[in-house]
Amino acid sequence: MAKLKTTFFCQNCGAQSARWIGKCPSCGEWNTYVEEVIQREEKGKGMISFSGSDKARKPTAIGEITFDTDQRIDLQNEELNRVLGSGLVPGSITLIGGEPGIGKSTLMLQVALHCDKLKVLYISGEESAQQLRMRGERIGIKNENCYIFTETNTQVIFQHIEVLQPGLVIIDSIQTLHTDNIDSSAGSISQIKECASEMQRFSKITNIPVFLIGHITKDGSLAGPKILEHMVDTVLNFEGDRNYGYRILRSVKNRFGSTSELGIFEMQDTGLREVSNPSEILLSQRDEEVSGIAISATIEGLRPMLIETQALVSSAAYGMPQRSSTGFDAKRLNMLLAVLEKRCGFRLGAKDVFLNIAGGIKVDDPAIDLAVVAAVLSSNEDIPIDTKTCFAAEVGLSGEIRAINRIEQRISEAEKMGFERIFISRYNQKGLDTKKFAIRIIPAKKIGELYALLFTQL
Repeated sequence: MAKLKTTFFCQNCGAQSARWIGKCPSCGEWNTYVEEVIQREEKGKGMISFSGSDKARKPTAIGEITFDTDQRIDLQNEELNRVLGSGLVPGSITLIGGEPGIGKSTLMLQVALHCDKLKVLYISGEESAQQLRMRGERIGIKNENCYIFTETNTQVIFQHIEVLQPGLVIIDSIQTLHTDNIDSSAGSISQIKECASEMQRFSKITNIPVFLIGHITKDGSLAGPKILEHMVDTVLNFEGDRNYGYRILRSVKNRFGSTSELGIFEMQDTGLREVSNPSEILLSQRDEEVSGIAISATIEGLRPMLIETQALVSSAAYGMPQRSSTGFDAKRLNMLLAVLEKRCGFRLGAKDVFLNIAGGIKVDDPAIDLAVVAAVLSSNEDIPIDTKTCFAAEVGLSGEIRAINRIEQRISEAEKMGFERIFISRYNQKGLDTKKFAIRIIPAKKIGELYALLFTQL
């Protein structure tokens, strides 16, 4: 019997140590090292030889390397294709993470069932084949070449892949896999790292793309070693509020496209519906005008959309004023309130201020600063803003309204959604052809000027 070998791994970054240490030298976290049993097999034992892995390799000049510019795979899902960068690259490995019950498995099974031009192998270590068939009936089976395999041993999985020769492999989830090369339990740091390494090697050699579904920890980060995110080509976050039916797919890392793209879905009984026009779902329908509401034109990736900013300003009933924001950076809200207090003379220091971005999404675009300021002023004065008015500008520390990028796209989106006027920075007027827009464009230089235009000249 082989001697049992153990080592210590950092649960935060995956660093390895021969003994337990209190502070991780790699990430600086305390008390994160745990002991795991690790027993590597003899060289060659338990390893799978992929097709093409035995070919002779030699250094190649970069100019001699050939590739197909039209080689991206269409996943029959416009939102997912947009986030990936107009499709899936063959031989890539993609990691998608999210909270339990958010819809990761539903999204991946939906992709597998709708890719009717691909042979897809869906490997599940969490659900039975009967459970997946029930979900497939609800979603709608369109791909008869979708194969379900319930297995967690990587050696067995690779053997069946060699026989089936699929065009796409989906693993649900990476935390359930285990390899015979390491004698530790599934879900441990060493197992996750080794299984991901085997999947990466398989994907690069066979040129078959792989989707890995990953769990997340209670602080919102992907479970497992940090090196897992470095090994894969693309990292996607699937997020959303359970109280809302909308789900957002964000790209955190993408070697083949932009990381600023956004995909929006709506959870329904029949699966996830793609939302091609997010402005319609992010703007609430109101029968009457209400104070404290302002519409902002923002951009996520290449997509312009309109979002609703809601603010509530009231007298502090418990002495210490509260500052709370949902979907918007709380520190930036405090900065904007300080600008209103110091530069513009609005007495908000003794009042509670609550801010909410409608739809349950998170926005970090500085172009919504002007809408936040307008919503706060509207609630403070208890005067509603015209529902056909929107805003697109950044606010500086001196109270000036600063220019933003891609202003023409924002104006066009506002015009398309039926808005009659939009407030922008005066510095955005340079080079802007206002004659081609039917919407009224109102430039402003200072917050005081905005206040006069909104509440004293209506």
